Amino acid sequence: ENVECFILFPQGRVSQIQKQQMTSVLDANVHCLELEGTFDDCQDIVKDLFGDLPWKKQYCLGAVNSINWARIMFQITYYFYTYFKLFPQCDGTMSFSVPTGNFGDILAGYYAKRMGLPVKHLIVATNDNDILHRFFDSGSYDKHPVKATCSPSMDIGISSNFERYLFYLFGQDPKKLSEAMTEFKKTGQLAASNQDLWTARLDFASACATEKNQQDTMRSWDQKYQYTLDPHTACGVSACDQLRYKLGWAQLPRHAMVVLGTAHPGKFGEAVQAALKRPVVLPPALAAVEHAPTRFQAVPCTTQSVRNTIERTVLRRQYPAPCDCLSGVRRLLCG
Repeated sequence: ENVECFILFPQGRVSQIQKQQMTSVLDANVHCLELEGTFDDCQDIVKDLFGDLPWKKQYCLGAVNSINWARIMFQITYYFYTYFKLFPQCDGTMSFSVPTGNFGDILAGYYAKRMGLPVKHLIVATNDNDILHRFFDSGSYDKHPVKATCSPSMDIGISSNFERYLFYLFGQDPKKLSEAMTEFKKTGQLAASNQDLWTARLDFASACATEKNQQDTMRSWDQKYQYTLDPHTACGVSACDQLRYKLGWAQLPRHAMVVLGTAHPGKFGEAVQAALKRPVVLPPALAAVEHAPTRFQAVPCTTQSVRNTIERTVLRRQYPAPCDCLSGVRRLLCG
């Protein structure tokens, strides 16, 4: 109770089923805001709002995406869960290939490794929006325009959680990190030193899965294994295929490679159908929202527009006065 939920999503940058999932929740306290921009624009607006500390405190802002550290903590657990399922005697090593856009999920894997999980490689699998692959390949973290792809949840130009990793890469030096990110915000460019790049490659490898790579991988797995991949998970599988021989997993004793499956193929049915030439059968939960009534609001893609929308919404709602719990206890005990 007394919680207003605001969901920001970029116009035309999510699949139709994704949009239906978000906008068919008709609860009075759920507000879907469609912005004419990219995922990066939505992220920037949220960061701007959180950066206004008095306003954040006044409206009690909280986040449920990977801006919130709690999301990363929960994601750490399934790296351990997967390892113990495959190696209950703790007698092996693992590598993980993670479809990556905002660097949150794979950052959880990095923390799991720092906590002692025997991880050999963490594979950063990108689509054509490959700023992370370019960093681990050449040390160049330069902002490029965001391309619309068949794996839209990875269509990100700047990976918000990457800054958290850079803190460790830069020797946990907050001054060095602050200076680097300030310069990046000004120029859209960041370059790692040869030493930093060498250090990063001790934990991470990377590959870019193009649109063709994704379609070929979905088609191959359908034909060979009768398994339907969504395009994001196909990025992870394609990255494994590209790096398999280079990283020599077959020669490692007691080693397992796991690709993180990140979505049901039904959420991206158009892309899957284009690859497999047949429609995807939706599970009941997705089928139920396919034609459900929706409610959302188109909002200009600016911080002030979203701020105004939040303020107007909160002003319209009538909240009960705070409960005086102690006086209630006194009345209960003393009459």
